Amino acid sequence: QVQLVESGGGLVQAGGSLRLSCAASGSIFSINAMGWYRQTPGKQRDLVARITTGGSTNYADSVKGRFTISRDNAKNTVYLQMNSLKPEDTAVYYCNANTKTTYTRVTRDYWGQGTQVTVSS
Repeated sequence: QVQLVESGGGLVQAGGSLRLSCAASGSIFSINAMGWYRQTPGKQRDLVARITTGGSTNYADSVKGRFTISRDNAKNTVYLQMNSLKPEDTAVYYCNANTKTTYTRVTRDYWGQGTQVTVSS
């Protein structure tokens, strides 16, 4: 199967920066879009940023101009650079990869375990 391992979360003061990383491994034939989502208690998981294999990106309005998503296709890794962080960015951040596996050639979404980002005011 496919595993996504996130890193880079933590506690930061408002105005600070964090960089999240997510590495995909396992029986990967190809990865289509990769993205970052976030969720707070009692709320749905929302898209933060998404990037295609070719590098096209889209962002939630609330993070435009502050967050930047990028990927290294050779390493099956996606990054999220978060600048000018605000307390309302506090959430668990989840990595997502739309992946076709080697043996079954079935394409579906895979998720990481989540990493906590806390922004203090």
